[in-house]
Parts: sequence; C-alpha cells; structure tokens
Amino acid sequence: MADYRAKYFTRTKGESPDEVTILGMQYTKVEDLRYGTNPHQAAAFYRPKGSSGLPFADMEILKTGKSGLSETNLSDIHHGISIVKYFVSPACAVMKHLNPSGAAMARTGETQRDVYIHARDADARAAFGSTVAFNTPLEAATAEEIMQTVVEVVAAPNFEDGALDRLNDHERFKKNKEIRAIRVPNIASLPKFAGDPAAPTIKVLGDGSLIAADPLLTKVRTPADLLPATTEHPKHGRVEIERLPTEREYDDLLFSWYVNLNVRSNGVVIARDGVTLAVGTGEQDRVGAVEQAIDKARRKFEGGGTLQGAVLSSDGYFPMRDSIDAAAAAGITAIVQPGGSVRDWEVIQAANEHGIAMVFTDERIFSHH
Repeated sequence: MADYRAKYFTRTKGESPDEVTILGMQYTKVEDLRYGTNPHQAAAFYRPKGSSGLPFADMEILKTGKSGLSETNLSDIHHGISIVKYFVSPACAVMKHLNPSGAAMARTGETQRDVYIHARDADARAAFGSTVAFNTPLEAATAEEIMQTVVEVVAAPNFEDGALDRLNDHERFKKNKEIRAIRVPNIASLPKFAGDPAAPTIKVLGDGSLIAADPLLTKVRTPADLLPATTEHPKHGRVEIERLPTEREYDDLLFSWYVNLNVRSNGVVIARDGVTLAVGTGEQDRVGAVEQAIDKARRKFEGGGTLQGAVLSSDGYFPMRDSIDAAAAAGITAIVQPGGSVRDWEVIQAANEHGIAMVFTDERIFSHH
C-alpha cells in the first residue's frame, strides 16, 4: 500500500512524518488501511493528535481477520454506532455498504441476543458479510449467535467474559474465522442532538477543494418534538391531521427516525415494535424509496405476516399523496416526516382518508454519504 501521507499531505515544521494538519486541527496516523473504498485505492486512518478515550479515534482491535480494516469497514462501524448511540436499551445495527440492512432495540424482556436476531433477520440476505454494531457490551450468547453466519466486523463498547472466546473459536465456527472484533469506547460521549458539540463533516472535491459543514444531528429528542401534521393553504385553509399516534406508534416513530439519520437519501424506514421491517435507500424519488421499502418488507413476509400496524419515517417531505396511498395499501398506520411541502394539505388529507396518524419534525435529515 502506498504511503498515503507522502502522497497527499505536506509535512509542516515540527510535525512528525505521521502527522497532518487539516483546518487547523492536527492528526496523527494510526495505520495504513487494507484499502479505501475499492482494493486499488490507497487509504490511511488518522486520529486527532493527543486524543484519549474518543470512540472512533481510540477504538481497539481485539481480534483481527486475515487482513486489516478497510475504509468501508470503518465507515460501517461509524454509521452503525451512530444509529445505536440514540438508545438506552440494548440496540443493534447491521450495516452493509454504509446503510443499515436492519436495526432493532430491546423491548421488555428481550435479551441482546434477541435484538441481534431481530436486526439480522430484518434482511437476512443483505446481512451476509455485514458489520454489526452494538451500544452495550457484547454478551457471550450474542457472540455465539453472530458466529452462526458470516459477519466481517462486530463493534461494541466492550466484550464480556466468554464473548471473545466464541469469536475466536475457529474449530466450531470455521466459516466465520476471519471476523474482526472492535472495542469502541465512550459511545455515550458522541453528539446526538442539534447543539451538541461536534466536529464538522468534510468532503473533498475532485480538484482538492473542501466542503466543511455542520454534522447531521437531530432536534427530535422525545415524542413531544413530533408535531401533529398541520398546514395553512391559501385555497384549502387550515388542514390538520385527525388521528395522533398511539404510545406504541410514537416509540416506533422515534426509533425509525433515529435509524433514518444514517440511511442514504432518499431514505425511508418501515418499523414495528422496535425493529426495522425494511429500509428503502438511495432512490432518486420519494415514492420510489417508499415502494422499495414496501417491496422488501413484503418479500420478507411472503411466508406469512403483514405490515399492518407498522410505522414509516421519511427523511424528506412528501411532494404529493402517492407515497401515502402506497403506505396505506401496505397497512402502515403512522408516518413521521419533515413536512414543508407546498402540497402538505394534500398529503394530510390523504392520511386522514386512510386513518393514518402523521407527525412533522420540521427538519430534514438527508444523508448523502
């Protein structure tokens, strides 16, 4: 692998060969990565100079595979942890190519192993070769379940007694012997809500120009931040949603919103009882993302089951009622979305016709990672 620093950065006076300065912040190279997004792309991982106990900068590799981490591995760890950080109860995100194939949080009486199974089986086909992130220390029973299928990386704030033994048991679990185990400390210190201290996001354009932007955080903390869908229209007057979510629907709406923060836009998340049923991602149009998610969920339930009572979150507003009609036909009963369309009146009317509860967040969460 090429010397990434020598290729792209100029050493300033007083810096060691493994140090760089970007936007006034100093970074120290941790290691050269296996590769970048693709095997022919060189990459390296840097941490803030002098960091101590930062979740990603100071994560610890407890078990390595046949080779080191790639850029995609690190990005999947980041996005997975960025989902589970929002939950107090045990939560799990199963990541593929920077999108969750499934996510789940524990309900009353559920174990961490139960949560992992829910997240994995939300899209079992996509979960093959995934990166799995937890917000609680990995338990031995969960590690045993993880080793039943092929997983590339498991990331957690710690690993309980027996968990690493299972991940290292190559005699019993030959097909998953290359799994990597990463300890990510201090997850609770990560920024979650608008106003929390946070580093900017930086994108590099083709000529080396940089875009520095505020990170994507949400102002939605509790159900009280989910506003009953309402709009004023010069022709149609005031249009209001007729049904508010139930307590269970509010919980699922919050859950789906937090998952959607790390779904590539256009993003749609369908969930029920703290588990994603399907994720629609990367579509160029809103109704396409809705249809994609519904189709995924229906394939999951081909052997029986239904979407009845599920909720849906959308990272952007609905430009017209077609998405609401599609959601209603699938059995979805509550929707969370930013609001702000010039046709909100039509969208709210459609929800009222179908008996769907709808709430606005008054913020868009497009993620174009």
